Amino acid sequence: MAIIKPFKGLRPPTDILKQLASRPYDVLNSAEARIEAANNPYSLLHITKAEIDLPEGIDEHGKEVYDKVVENYHKFKTNGWLVQDKEEKLYIYAQTMDGRTQYGIVACSHTDDYIKGNIKKHELTRKDKEEDRMIHVRITNANVEPVFFTYPAHKEIDTIVSTIVKNQKPEYNFVADEGFVHTFWVIDDKATIKRIVEIFKNDIPNLYVADGHHRTAAAALVGQEQKSKNPSHNGTEEYNYFMTVIFPDNQLKIIDYNRVIKDLNGLTKEEFVQKLQSSFTLEIMGADIYKPMKLHEFSMYMDGKWYRMTAKPGTFNDNDPIGVLDVTILSNLVLDQILDIKDLRTSKRIDFVGGIRGLGELKRRVDSGEMVAAFAMFPVSMNQLITIADTGNIMPPKTTWFEPKLRSGLVVHELK
Repeated sequence: MAIIKPFKGLRPPTDILKQLASRPYDVLNSAEARIEAANNPYSLLHITKAEIDLPEGIDEHGKEVYDKVVENYHKFKTNGWLVQDKEEKLYIYAQTMDGRTQYGIVACSHTDDYIKGNIKKHELTRKDKEEDRMIHVRITNANVEPVFFTYPAHKEIDTIVSTIVKNQKPEYNFVADEGFVHTFWVIDDKATIKRIVEIFKNDIPNLYVADGHHRTAAAALVGQEQKSKNPSHNGTEEYNYFMTVIFPDNQLKIIDYNRVIKDLNGLTKEEFVQKLQSSFTLEIMGADIYKPMKLHEFSMYMDGKWYRMTAKPGTFNDNDPIGVLDVTILSNLVLDQILDIKDLRTSKRIDFVGGIRGLGELKRRVDSGEMVAAFAMFPVSMNQLITIADTGNIMPPKTTWFEPKLRSGLVVHELK
């Protein structure tokens, strides 16, 4: 069963909402954040990436930055830029991209569900990144940014959400700079809130982390910390919960997550192509961008040409939920065996490009001389993600890219 609850969200006034809402902390670096928040005192980036208010080059994990986080967070509340709802509520958050809309329930999930495995993950986390986000939760005593979950679609929840969306004016509705529409409704009716909570408890066996594994781990672990430090703990405390946006699985779409490499491990381009042909059928597609059209088909860009690469039968295992993934095939047969790139998390010889940037970004980085070759893949399906999570397996790094990204700042959850 999935435990969720309503909460008293802190939300911005409508007139500054678009200025305050920001992209998640982990999709832009400090330099990009400085530009994005320039001349905008309302941007939530002043809290999520507070180094932008300190001299350039400062250690973004240093004490000065964390002190600035606390200062800015209190400033936002004191100035009335984040105002707490007086009653516990649920919320609906809709995102529209390319004519497709997905509707999520904004709620609090239970830390015990993560610890017990009822909230399932498909990626490993790094301790250093966990600790950074844990510090952020500890010092603000809040989940400033939500995490992105999915659940098996449920008809009654769909009906409830549809009814609210059709009959209730949204609290927020704006078009972000990238052109995506973000719409937000407040669910006030107590009977409706109670019914949604009941459905998750009785009918939804598991939740799945779609995006935000480090924030999920950090939020859950801080909740467990506060539990262990409270001798009067009774299970009703707000720190037992963390903020999530939960979308039905049939509304989500994973897009490709591609690779660019800096060198060919001492091989000439001709030798590299020759080695590829032992595991792949290669066809030169020409100078025009070529996008993979199906599983086990890849495209490679190198030396001004696009290639179609098709994995040969016998080079992958269709019965293995991890082995069948195209990221696994590419990692094993190309990155590891030919290029000697063993650890995708630490190697400086490889970089990753989310498909939202388009395959033109792969071409640009190779043509600039920064990279020597690029590989594009057919995206993983939601069914593959859920199967992997259900079987307790872990996807290779940088496998899934969800878009649109959640905008941070529409609502904040305090742990007190």
